[in-house]
Amino acid sequence: MAYREGDGAVVDRSRRRVRFAAVPVLPAASGYFAKPDWPVRARRARAALPRCPELDCLRRSIAPGVLAFAELRAAEAGVGADEVLIAAGIVDEETYARALAADLGIAFEPLGRIARRQCPAADGHLIAAACTGLLHVAAAGELIIVVAPHLVDSRRLIAAVRASNGLRTRMRITGAGRLRHFVARHCAGEIERRSVDALRTARPALSAHSSRPRRRALSALAASAVLALTAPATALVVVEVALAAVFLAWTGLRVFGLLSERMARWRPHAIADSDLPVYSVIVALHREAAIVPKLVASLQALDYPAEKLQIVLALEPDDTETRDAIVRLRLGAPFEIAIAPVRGPRTKPKALNAALQFVRGTFVAVYDAEDRPEPDQLRRALAAFVASDRRLACVQARLTIDNTEDSWLARMFTAEYAGLFDVFLPGLAAWRLPLPLGGSSNHFRAASLRAIGAWDPYNVTEDADLGMRLARFGYRTTVIPSTTHEEAPAQFGIWLRQRTRWFKGWMQTWLVHIRTPVRLLRELGISGFAVFQLVVGGTVLAALVHAPFAAYLAWEIATAPAGAILTQALTAIYATSLFAGYLIAAILGLIGLARRGLIGSAWALLLMPLYWLLLSAAAWRALYQLVRDPYRWEKTEHGLARNSRLARITRPQPTVTGNGAGHPRRPSGAA
Repeated sequence: MAYREGDGAVVDRSRRRVRFAAVPVLPAASGYFAKPDWPVRARRARAALPRCPELDCLRRSIAPGVLAFAELRAAEAGVGADEVLIAAGIVDEETYARALAADLGIAFEPLGRIARRQCPAADGHLIAAACTGLLHVAAAGELIIVVAPHLVDSRRLIAAVRASNGLRTRMRITGAGRLRHFVARHCAGEIERRSVDALRTARPALSAHSSRPRRRALSALAASAVLALTAPATALVVVEVALAAVFLAWTGLRVFGLLSERMARWRPHAIADSDLPVYSVIVALHREAAIVPKLVASLQALDYPAEKLQIVLALEPDDTETRDAIVRLRLGAPFEIAIAPVRGPRTKPKALNAALQFVRGTFVAVYDAEDRPEPDQLRRALAAFVASDRRLACVQARLTIDNTEDSWLARMFTAEYAGLFDVFLPGLAAWRLPLPLGGSSNHFRAASLRAIGAWDPYNVTEDADLGMRLARFGYRTTVIPSTTHEEAPAQFGIWLRQRTRWFKGWMQTWLVHIRTPVRLLRELGISGFAVFQLVVGGTVLAALVHAPFAAYLAWEIATAPAGAILTQALTAIYATSLFAGYLIAAILGLIGLARRGLIGSAWALLLMPLYWLLLSAAAWRALYQLVRDPYRWEKTEHGLARNSRLARITRPQPTVTGNGAGHPRRPSGAA
């Protein structure tokens, strides 16, 4: 085997797989300067040193006042002073890596000429290198460790190198961005497998990939048709009574949620910056170039130390417009880009899975492109996690509509969200019942999210499925009083396509989880099983049958004979169930609007019957797509809002104190 080094690069000139001798000192050393998991890292005190050694490599190029500020801020935030400078944009991470390499007398490794066969680790471990910052490379029969200083504890790295001259010859330094690109290039197949196939391979019964949902839907329709043809009168009465019972139970559950909402209590705990963990944020983008600047501004406004924040923008491989829009902003830390695989359905959950491979945070949040979360939302979510046990795997923030005044549809959407996120879901959470998540502002324990298989790329409403899967694995979800403003479709065509996708995903979710009903009952319990049937199945069923049920009820009222007591009694029951559904939906929306200070939009609730007819049309369209094109993702267009409530209000100061992301407090006298 022939090796040579040029420009510090370890280059393999052999066509055979490298065999290397184990070097015991390297794993021990790398474990020493790797960043420990939270909360261990939070307990590791950071004293305000007179001179932080991680800044020695920059003392000739950066003003002393800036370095002094970085050293003070490092002690305050519990991070390295180099992380402060990188987060503030004073120096980028590769410039720092090159400066550190020169200062320590270690070669900088650009990684461009390293072959995959030089890395002895399996693909799964190699992907982890993008998060740990430690890459092992075989060279000349020995193991070389390549380190990205931005991803490790640089202060301990420097101490380890200075304490052992032997490390200099067995170590290279690289940039974190270069390491991510290296992993993405050489582990593309494994990233694709994890993004597309992981859940359906490990737990096929929990994936919507199988064709069984379509067969089940057709079988159910066929059975219904046979019953209707062989015993039409009996079938009609059975169906009518069953539907009325479902509607009344569905209405009763919402009354239960309404009455239980006040049981939820919120006791936020302030957490010092030094005790905060690394928090990751994922945003999946597809054809969103127009709103990228607003999205970035909202994420930069998050009140969380930029040194402990990671923001991953997940893009489709052919979406050059969105990528160009991001490049034009010249974003540095904490922003990163992940590219979704080509293979598999083009869905948001597949992109989220791809981004999850590069997530470093102990906790991870998911936002949509149009989202405007309140600045203190990450701190509030973290406070909820800290106040609970590890069974709390997900925290759902409350969603509200920003462009309420754009149309009556937007007003109805606002009322719907207000009733759901401000009243109904908090009530279910108070009883620790399963929740269908909103598609945005979900905050997870990263370990729990990975343990249940992450998102199903074949489910077009991945949030509802994930909420139920969390409950089946014994995890809980809660709702916190922190708001994310979203844009609602104000035009019927856009609304119809979005709602069709939602209904189709809920159908997929119900069909997937009901495959093993006995096991589902055992895992969710009786109350959880009932909530699943009513919230997921009941919502879909109510939408599907609403239009024909309302039409039939109107026909019964118009044509029933005056002396037909049984017919009149049944008609009264049907009418009661229908109007009770209208009434409780309106009450939930009215209470939610009142709590949001939007009672002026309550007039739209008078159009509830018309809105439900539109929901019924979307549900039937979803059923058709479920049979013909189950994985089709009809994208919702964003950036079309004409009005914005958020632009007209003054945001309150965060109740959980801390520094703004990217804007740490400057000590007096800092340059």
